[in-house]
Amino acid sequence: MRNTERTDIYTRVTNEIVAAIEAGAGSWTMPWHHDGSATSRPVNAGTGKAYRGSNILSLWIAAQAAGYASGRWASYRQWQALGAQVRKGEQSTTIVFWKINQRGEDADGDDEAEEGRGRTRMFARGYSVFNEAQVDGYVAPMIDLLSDDARVHNADAFWCNLGIETRHGGNEAYYVPSEDRVQMPEFAHFKDPAGYYGTLYHEGLHATGASHRCDRDLSGRFGSDRYAAEEAIADLGAALIMADLGIAHHPRPDHAAYIASWLKVLKADARAIFTLASKAQAAADWMHAQQPDSALCQAA
Repeated sequence: MRNTERTDIYTRVTNEIVAAIEAGAGSWTMPWHHDGSATSRPVNAGTGKAYRGSNILSLWIAAQAAGYASGRWASYRQWQALGAQVRKGEQSTTIVFWKINQRGEDADGDDEAEEGRGRTRMFARGYSVFNEAQVDGYVAPMIDLLSDDARVHNADAFWCNLGIETRHGGNEAYYVPSEDRVQMPEFAHFKDPAGYYGTLYHEGLHATGASHRCDRDLSGRFGSDRYAAEEAIADLGAALIMADLGIAHHPRPDHAAYIASWLKVLKADARAIFTLASKAQAAADWMHAQQPDSALCQAA
């Protein structure tokens, strides 16, 4: 890098996420909880593509902190290309893209962190983006809003296409790895559709860890860091799917048992959140790939 003091992107992003988790710990509110509105799925205003993985977390945190009502983001130059101008004094938000460099190439850029050995190396490169609320001169395209009934219908259809065995009954929700099935209370057990589908897709995200799906390690015992990490993957992945479906994803009281472990893992390893977010994104991608029309959310 050309900068004498390179900013550690991993640490910067992790610190922001840790601060957001600590701020919401009292109400079990995590950075990935949302209201299902237009801000729920951050997209690039220039390309129309959805952001992915840890970038979604970073943009959610920034939007919640500033009270942005839009989920559209773009770089300074992208906004200019759209005929808009970032207002003077506005603070950018850092997102990360991976860049492959062959050994010997100059990894230029303001913020880069190197990973990998040998001739091919991966670089996490930081880019600055601004929200629609930070610019002047931009005319946002119209968005067709679905009715609540249509969103519920889509959520049911999306789930059915996954082919995950689901049984209803009892008062608890859980995934049974040995039987590869999800157990759910009846719909009437929940106070609203968001509560039902948030729980259903959380358990469904656990089911994506099966060896014939995304093949994650589901052997962690309750109270272990591995178990807590899987819970983070499941809830973050569920948040991604719920955002795609336009349904709110609310905090769950049982998360209180995991918050300390999540913070411990993130503080010990600045790259941990990138791994967790990547696995959550892979699980969400698997779910989308099972749909007859996987264009519900064109992600990039």
